[in-house]
Amino acid sequence: MDIDIILASNSPRRKKIMTDLGLKFEIIPSNYDEQLETDEFSYDLIENLATQKALDVVRRITDKDCPLAPEKKEKGFIVIGADTVVVLHNKILGKPHNRENAYKMLKELSGATHSVVTSVCGINTKTNRAALISTTSYVRFNELTDEMIHYYINTFNPLDKAGSYGIQELPPNYIDKFEGSFENIVGLDSEAVKKVLEQLGYKV
Repeated sequence: MDIDIILASNSPRRKKIMTDLGLKFEIIPSNYDEQLETDEFSYDLIENLATQKALDVVRRITDKDCPLAPEKKEKGFIVIGADTVVVLHNKILGKPHNRENAYKMLKELSGATHSVVTSVCGINTKTNRAALISTTSYVRFNELTDEMIHYYINTFNPLDKAGSYGIQELPPNYIDKFEGSFENIVGLDSEAVKKVLEQLGYKV
């Protein structure tokens, strides 16, 4: 399909997953404010966030003052927006505001099973069609000592990650088990991306 793909995210993890799919795409990060009015989890909430992220980029690239070449606008784009949340006891654990907040989150996750939900929204600017898929995985942490938590916070950067951790960088003794898509826990499930693209007429 002769159409460009745009990823509405600056996440290096999402960029790698899209690249591993063999997709050619541009990155135009969404400017949508992710501030939540509630920490109560619902699929409607997270799916709306993913949709608003994609819509923000769609509005910008289709604006008459956008510097993109007219022929590219005419050809159309598929914009992919995504949002990932960590959910514990139906409460959303977002990105920590500081190291103390990261410590508190990891302490809450210690010894518990939580879910990781990623919603992927695709919008085709040529057809004005949209597709939306949410994927849920489950992670159980081992009991984390204060020493383990401080080691992770001091060694890695938890401040840009939902729930204060990235599963791909955790030492092996931190996780008891996980169920479902590992990529989804990282931040973007490749199967969900493929399904969204195919629903919008793009064959991966």
